[in-house]
Amino acid sequence: MKTAITTSHAPAAIGPYSQAIACGDLVFISGQLPIDPATGKLIEAPIADRTRQVLRNLEAIARAAGGELAGIVKTTIFLTDLADFQTVNGAYGEFFPTNPPARSTVQVAALPLGSNIEIEAVLHLPG
Repeated sequence: MKTAITTSHAPAAIGPYSQAIACGDLVFISGQLPIDPATGKLIEAPIADRTRQVLRNLEAIARAAGGELAGIVKTTIFLTDLADFQTVNGAYGEFFPTNPPARSTVQVAALPLGSNIEIEAVLHLPG
């Protein structure tokens, strides 16, 4: 059985999808953009700050599901320019200082709303 997870502390879905879906002890968090949930708009900031906003959005959804960032077991980072890889790594590492999740990073031609970064995640719930 699957359950939709929603929170007002992260951006609302911009299409026909859920912020996250829980299935058993796993939560599949949809790709998050650097959108400020208070304004619903992409933040205008350097890639490091955009990365931090994406991770704060992921964290809000993880908490709404009953978990936390430390429970994330897999992420996929989508970048429109792999030249941003090292900068993104630095900001990403701030959120996962120990036992970071498995991860893939890929360059893509374009992302929704003209963003240059998107991150999706798989969360394992405790207990």
